Amino acid sequence: MTPLLDEGPDRLAVRVPARFRHLLAAEWIKLWSLRSTYWVLGVGALTVIGINVNSALSNADRLAHQALRPPEPLGFPARSKFLFDPLTTAFVDPAWQLFMIIAATVGAIAVFGEYSSGLIRTTFAAVPDRQAVIAAKTTVVSAVVSALGMLVSGTSFGVTQMLLRDEGGLSLGDPGALRAVAAAALLAPLSALVGMAVGAAVRHAAGSVVTVVALLLLVPVLFQGERYRWVKEIGNAMPLSAWERLVTNPEREHDLGRYPLTVAEAWIVYGAWATAAVAVTVLVVRRRDV
Repeated sequence: MTPLLDEGPDRLAVRVPARFRHLLAAEWIKLWSLRSTYWVLGVGALTVIGINVNSALSNADRLAHQALRPPEPLGFPARSKFLFDPLTTAFVDPAWQLFMIIAATVGAIAVFGEYSSGLIRTTFAAVPDRQAVIAAKTTVVSAVVSALGMLVSGTSFGVTQMLLRDEGGLSLGDPGALRAVAAAALLAPLSALVGMAVGAAVRHAAGSVVTVVALLLLVPVLFQGERYRWVKEIGNAMPLSAWERLVTNPEREHDLGRYPLTVAEAWIVYGAWATAAVAVTVLVVRRRDV
């Protein structure tokens, strides 16, 4: 906000420009003044961790039963063995897809919530510099969701690998482990930034959520075919595809398809989507009326 200084009845009020730290404080208050924020983030984090832990327990149980099987008699075909990757256990697709939607929804609410309530008019009246407002909002949302992403990713990895310690559980020092934890943690702020861009463009609760789900989850599925390379390349350029590549265990054999996404390209996808999302949010907010 822009404070006014009045030093006496005969003096005009002096408008002091708001500093960036004031905008950060204001955006922090806006974000946490909604009960839905910490309920959604809290319940979502526990759900994601719970799904991953359940996966670890299920895998440990399967491996224990497999170890207790008697050896096959000579002349009989061997039973199919349960293929196990401890790193995949910590990053189950449905859990992290859910986390993407949760983070994106929080990012979208941070933007369209002000438009639907009319608070955005008050904000821009107090701080005409819309770019500074969006910068502060982006900083606060990214920081909060990044912290949550690190907590959920680190906890999921630590707990699942502890449960699998007798079945080949990994540590952060193992190949691909730290990369996977970092990629999962950064998936949250990336999704939140995409949600902010969608919220700024759509400015409607249901429309924003539907658009986020379609953009982050449905579009990657539509572009997974390998008959045409350009189709697969579009699919590779999606955040979900990049995340799946980054959490792939380099010590296990995986079918990456005819047109695989490299690790470096996956990180580029992360950076490109984050940059584009911030640019769209700033452009839309600056050019559209409130």
